[in-house]
Amino acid sequence: MSELLKSIDARTKLAGTNKLEILLFSLGEDRRTGRRETYGINVFKVREVMRTPPITVAPDMPPAVEGMVSLRGILVPVVDLAKYAGVDSDAHRDIMIVTEYNGHTQGFLVEAVDSILRLDWSMMRVPPDMLTAQMGGLVTAVTELEDGRLIMMMDVEKVLAETSHSDDDDIHFKSIAPLEKPGVTVFFCDDSSVARKQISRTLDAMGVKYVSANNGRQMWEELEKAADYAKATGQSPSDVVSLVLTDIEMPEMDGYILTKKIKSDPRFASVPVIMHSSLSGMSNQSLGLSVGVDEYVPKFEAQRLSEILRRRLTERFPAEV
Repeated sequence: MSELLKSIDARTKLAGTNKLEILLFSLGEDRRTGRRETYGINVFKVREVMRTPPITVAPDMPPAVEGMVSLRGILVPVVDLAKYAGVDSDAHRDIMIVTEYNGHTQGFLVEAVDSILRLDWSMMRVPPDMLTAQMGGLVTAVTELEDGRLIMMMDVEKVLAETSHSDDDDIHFKSIAPLEKPGVTVFFCDDSSVARKQISRTLDAMGVKYVSANNGRQMWEELEKAADYAKATGQSPSDVVSLVLTDIEMPEMDGYILTKKIKSDPRFASVPVIMHSSLSGMSNQSLGLSVGVDEYVPKFEAQRLSEILRRRLTERFPAEV
């Protein structure tokens, strides 16, 4: 099964082309609907695909966490994605997708792995509100294949946050000091509802105003609106937009393309762009820098994010704004 994940060097070259490769998988037929849905996960987040080794059950595990497995001496939590997603299926889920993102390694139990599909991010659409409500925000993007199948990109950050309760620790936000620069406004975009919530909480703790978007295309539209407002009020767009914080992988327009558009536009010449992503590999960081990103911060460390934002905003506006 690991044959699927070869040619990593070729995949790395996709970064910055607004393309991605997703690993397709299924969770089994849902007995309530009779449907077998197809899900996807970005290959950049997949370390390996394997038959599930023996799982050790531990007490007080979060819901949907089956237990732990030992991979080369490291204990890795194993999440049954069907249970987590509410799929009522009795299919055997003996295949494990080992993922690595946000500095964490975890295994996802699935029924079957299909193939790797190369797509342009412009083909990935923001899911309809009805699907978002039905899936509880678990799907961040959707696309339809030529064979009629609907592919749903799963928000693995949401899975990690809710199975580990990593988004519930208020102490990380309570220790953030206010910035005390009421005139600054941060523009940020992320396709994950969990990430947007965490960023909002960080900025709220800093007392910083913000404008948010779900993907790069929506963010660019917000920046255009800000530039129009600045022109109408006799200001510079770079004064209205204090800083841009962007995720990498997002439907319709990814963070690399968004950054290139910002950095090539004279209206936003002095606006710093911070890349904030769970794709923490050095190749992703290097590419971010090559398209003009001013700094890179991995998800999700509220204190570290606040420190970088504080430093960048203070450098831009050393006096009271």
